[in-house]
Order: sequence, then structure tokens, then C-alpha cells
Amino acid sequence: MRRTTGTGKPHRWKIILALTLLTLITTVHLVLQFSDPEGLLTDVTQILLMPLLAAVLLSRTGIGLGRLTSLVLAALFFSWLGDSLPRFMTGDPAFLTMVGCFLIAQLFYILALWPYRASSVLAKPLAVIPYLLALAGLVLWCAPGAGSLLIPVLVYGVALTLMAILATGLGPLAGVGGAIFFISDAMIAIRSFTDVDFPDLGFWIMLSYVLGQSLIVAAVLKRQPSHALGSTGRGNNG
Repeated sequence: MRRTTGTGKPHRWKIILALTLLTLITTVHLVLQFSDPEGLLTDVTQILLMPLLAAVLLSRTGIGLGRLTSLVLAALFFSWLGDSLPRFMTGDPAFLTMVGCFLIAQLFYILALWPYRASSVLAKPLAVIPYLLALAGLVLWCAPGAGSLLIPVLVYGVALTLMAILATGLGPLAGVGGAIFFISDAMIAIRSFTDVDFPDLGFWIMLSYVLGQSLIVAAVLKRQPSHALGSTGRGNNG
């Protein structure tokens, strides 16, 4: 059954509101990364980021959730869990919980992106080499400090790299987003397992984290232009 809503103008305020809130909360959080990185408001704003990004996706999709959108929403949900649950823990359990939640998020991204693998760099073996070199370099750099956490970190790194490779199948936006997401998590690994101390690393981690996933979401939105305009209720976006 098809449901028409005219020009879709009633939906535009939802899009504008979701984007405005995401931009506002992201900006506040990034400023707090400089002024009060360990503060309560910093934690609260970080926990709000993924739900707001999901709201952007839902505000333009309406009720017509296809396979691609549904799986990306699941990835955003587990990213939110990765932002939230470790705050109630300490030490290795907190880190492993974060890695576990984001590993599940990466698996959902992989499932979402797998149908587009023929258009990704996965179909061009030489183009995959830079991704594999980046993963190998990161693992070799972090391995001495990872200790007993090396295996879960390696498993997560493989999933993260595969996600970044497959993201290229959705086009340049998602390809760049996947690469930036990889960089964000690479900085977390470097901070956790090496003595390297980049200035304002928390800011750069969070900026790349939000930007990377936002670009992937933007690429997903380009797959459902009819929903973005509110012209149809049910459709197929992959």
C-alpha cells in the first residue's frame, strides 16, 4: 500500500529539528572536550549523540524502513551502548564492554553494507592494501601495550577495517565516513595502549567519531530520496 503526503513539507520540520539538535549537542560536547573532558555534562552530551543521529535518519525515512536503514539503526544503537554502558564500570571490564558493543555495531554495519560489496574496494584487491597496511601498522604499534586484551582488540580491528572497506560500496560519502571512523577508533587504541599523547586527543576522537558515522548516515539517506521528500510511505532502500 502506498501512502502519499503531498510535497512532504510536514516532514521538513522533523528533519530540521533533528539536524539542529545533533549539531547543537555535538558542538557543546566538542567544546566540553576542551574545558571539562571528565565532567558530567560531557558524559551526558556524548550519550545523546547516537540517538540524535538515529533521529536524523528516522526523520527522513519515515515508516518505510528498508534493510539498509534498519541495520544502520541497529549499528547506531550498539554504538550508543558503547558510549553508555562503560560509564558504569571501571578498568578492563569497562574497556571490554566498550569493545564488545562497538564490535556488534561494526557487525551490523558489515551486514548493512555487504550487498554493496561489488561496488566497493573489496572488488579491487590492490585498493584494499592501504586498509590492510593501516590495520597491520596499528596492531604492531599497540600490541606491546595491549597484553591480554590483544586478541579482542585484533578481532575488533578486523571488523572495523572490513566495515571501512565495505563502506566504499555506498559511494564517496560513506567511504570517507568509514575511513574517518577507523581513524577515530585507531586514536582510542593509541591512547589506550601506547605512551603517545596527542594534544586534545579526546576532541579529535569525538569529532572523527561523530563525523564518520554522520557521513555513513548521509550516504544511507541518499539511497531513499523518495522518503526524504515524504512522497511515499513504503519503499526499498536496500
